[in-house]
Amino acid sequence: MVKSIDEKYINEIYAYALENALIHGKAIEGVVLPKLFQHGLKKEEIGKVMLKIKEIVSKVNSMDLKDKEKLFESYKKFLKEKVEKEKGLKELPNVSKKMVFRLAPFPSGGLHIGNTKTYLLNALYAEKYKGKIILMIDDTIGSEDKQIAIEAYSLIPEAFKWLGVNYKKPILYKSDRLEIYYKYAEEIIKKGRAYVCSCSQEILRDNRAKGIECGCRQMPKNIQLKRWKEMFKAKQGDYILRLKTSMRDPNPAFRDRVLFRISDRTHPRTGKKYRVWPLLEFSWAVDDHLLGITHIIRGKELMIEGEMQKFIWDVFGWEHVEMIYTGLIKLGGIEGKLSKSKAQKEVRSGEYSGWDDPRTWSVQSLKRRGILAESIREFVEEIGLNQNDISVPIDSLYAINRKKLDSKADRYFFVEEPIKIEILNLTENIEKKEANIKVHPEKNKMKKVKIGKEIFVSMKDFVKFKGKEVRLMHLYNVLLNRKTKFTSEENKQEIQKIHWVSNGLKTKVMMPDGIYVKGIAEDNIKSLKLGQVIQFERFGFVRFDKLNKNTKEYEFWFAHN
Repeated sequence: MVKSIDEKYINEIYAYALENALIHGKAIEGVVLPKLFQHGLKKEEIGKVMLKIKEIVSKVNSMDLKDKEKLFESYKKFLKEKVEKEKGLKELPNVSKKMVFRLAPFPSGGLHIGNTKTYLLNALYAEKYKGKIILMIDDTIGSEDKQIAIEAYSLIPEAFKWLGVNYKKPILYKSDRLEIYYKYAEEIIKKGRAYVCSCSQEILRDNRAKGIECGCRQMPKNIQLKRWKEMFKAKQGDYILRLKTSMRDPNPAFRDRVLFRISDRTHPRTGKKYRVWPLLEFSWAVDDHLLGITHIIRGKELMIEGEMQKFIWDVFGWEHVEMIYTGLIKLGGIEGKLSKSKAQKEVRSGEYSGWDDPRTWSVQSLKRRGILAESIREFVEEIGLNQNDISVPIDSLYAINRKKLDSKADRYFFVEEPIKIEILNLTENIEKKEANIKVHPEKNKMKKVKIGKEIFVSMKDFVKFKGKEVRLMHLYNVLLNRKTKFTSEENKQEIQKIHWVSNGLKTKVMMPDGIYVKGIAEDNIKSLKLGQVIQFERFGFVRFDKLNKNTKEYEFWFAHN
């Protein structure tokens, strides 16, 4: 007889749900489902099997720890044996005794989880080879669409410090090195490998497409040097310095690329002192040589810039730096595009509360939510160097962080959208003034939870279980209603357990989408220290952010389930 889909995978669902609950304190449907593909689950079966997953996950989450452990013993044989991935970072090419890496972020805002990945890879490899890290703030003037944010000058070093990146002091700034770039610009002109161009964008675009050299390129070196000096007094847009490459290059984008341009915008550090600014490729080529950089790990979207650097190194007769490219990483579960420039607009407009707003996905926002620095480092190391574009769920970071928090984060009750219930038939010997509850299943430490005349449960639980017998966790069983009846003290495994609060304190939780969830939490949160990460049972891990002294409201930031 052919089994139905839900019967076909029932043993595996129990096995993975129990394993997930024992490791993380709570089983999650989205963790169980992917595991079933190892057992032959097909895409067309997902809809049918999800109903069974939800049912079993709910049942597992209602069980006590001892019952979960006992049941897991009979189901663990259905787990697929895990294949251990190769741990650690794979070897880089051309390893030497003196390895020098560089971090060169453009200061348009705080580092977000996407670009932090590449910078951290450089830092992790520097640690692996006992190399040196140079932090160069890449603050050339930028474009109208990508402008410098003055606060980024402190946000970036602050993020690296928290992540444990030990770079060489002092920090270097490209805006301090303009005279160096001018020196090498003159040299490349004297070599006959660059020219000052005054052609319009339309002419240049047409010439590139047709592979035709413009008249500016034909002028002799002495005229080019004269025009170069004129650039410093010319109007914005009148001149640009171009690299002489083949106008027949197979890639039209590589034909006579720009080295310097004029900008009249005020620079946050140098004001109006400089008007002629290098593009990043030229400054990179010069600095990577002068600073003795040996290895650069960068995204493969910068490959053409890398080829331009090599071209410039060849012009000067300099050794090539080892460039290692990584594929693009798409982080699943993050809404919208990760962008410092976009976040800058939202911060400037006031839509975001600041650079640590959770919607920026900045390092500062992750820290404020309770994501640990060591979790981010481990997450990046696990991704490693990938030449291909890959998609990594943000849940992978959460899973790492959860493991680090699970054994040490104390647990508290929090009820969102609280609704008051009245328990009618408690006798004196059953009515409790306080309950003694473990702060964590694996700790001996106890807490006293005071119980007043009012008990609150969440609106969600009330609607879902109204009229049914449920257990108020660590307390007793009731028939849930507005006027609720006590049923027994017996810890029945077959009934749903729900959390509750009595004598609660006003509490709100900032979620990753920038919206607060409001409710009440048990009054034991009064003893928490600012910055402490705890777990609100059946809600998730949260970090205590502040107490509003005016409203007496406790504010937490949500990390993850």
